[in-house]
Amino acid sequence: MNFARIPGHQETIEKLIKSVKENRVSHAQLFTGPEGCGSLAVALAFAQYISCENRHEKDSCGTCKSCIKYEKMIHPDLHFVYPVLKKKGSSEEPTSDDYLPQWREFISNSPFRSINEWFEMIGSEESGQGMIYTAESSEIIRKLSLKPYESDFKIMIIWLPERMNQTSANKLLKLVEEPPEKTLFLMVSDEPDKIIPTILSRCQLVKIPAFKNEEIKSYLRNTLGATEKEADEIARLSQGNLLRAISIFEKDEATTQNLENFRTLMRHAWKRDIAAMIEWADRMASTGRETQKNFLEYSLRLLRENLMLSLKQHQKELVFLSDEEAAFSEKFHPYITTGNCNKLAEEFNKAALHIEANGYAKLVFLDLALKVTKLIR
Repeated sequence: MNFARIPGHQETIEKLIKSVKENRVSHAQLFTGPEGCGSLAVALAFAQYISCENRHEKDSCGTCKSCIKYEKMIHPDLHFVYPVLKKKGSSEEPTSDDYLPQWREFISNSPFRSINEWFEMIGSEESGQGMIYTAESSEIIRKLSLKPYESDFKIMIIWLPERMNQTSANKLLKLVEEPPEKTLFLMVSDEPDKIIPTILSRCQLVKIPAFKNEEIKSYLRNTLGATEKEADEIARLSQGNLLRAISIFEKDEATTQNLENFRTLMRHAWKRDIAAMIEWADRMASTGRETQKNFLEYSLRLLRENLMLSLKQHQKELVFLSDEEAAFSEKFHPYITTGNCNKLAEEFNKAALHIEANGYAKLVFLDLALKVTKLIR
């Protein structure tokens, strides 16, 4: 992964390159920004540039022994930590290495990926929520106790450190405070406010902005083969979120399923069909926790867009819906008003908190369905 594959962020990239040239690379850096800003891709490209044996003025060479291994994600001095899922019925805590082949495939296909795509790849139906477990701590210590094999630095990329449990986070803190020699931590976070403050305060913050519309259009045309018209419309809908732009263009299956689940819930709630709502809650409960959280987050966005349709029907530029979502919302939006939208959003947020706290999913979704029944009319 080199900087050339990132459709933008030139100012940020130039600062990172300058830090390497001036030998001012901080041992712990946190890459963060709005959803879909490509922070993981920037961290990967930065790591490759640091280890490159024949750096160019503005990028890694892409042809040296180090770059070739980075492209395959097999460099011996590059280590990864990322959230994983516990197997159903198992008490054993998994580690990142248990999913290393899947990770290499996942990130090699495209550096612009979401956590939901990752969980879907490794098994979204597994029990529990995706996290970085305590067992990971020993692996981190073991890997970083070794001397670099080929590069000047050992580099550990930690994707979503906010998903570390307390034990792992505390052990990471000790390493960040007193890092092993020639060790770099590159952390990539979607929600930095959830990282323990003691780690956050010891990291140099690298803020990644949202992509510009022109950058997203360029990526859609040149990388995905979108037409000019498709690229224009999708860039507008994505609001700087490259992950959302890719999802819209590829008609992501998870998004399609979320829309269907939302549509089904609203139909049953309007009809006050209790038996159908129980069946819907059962079906939602049978999916994994991460799938459930993704649905609730998606629903909140759809509520917002439908409220905007109700308030500003003549101002299309304020509404950000895909064609399929727009077709559904054309008839649905009159039922979302200033009188019920906030209360509906409150119920979906409450359900998300209960799922996050490992509440009994069947009851959480049935309770949500019954509350929606009262509010939708």
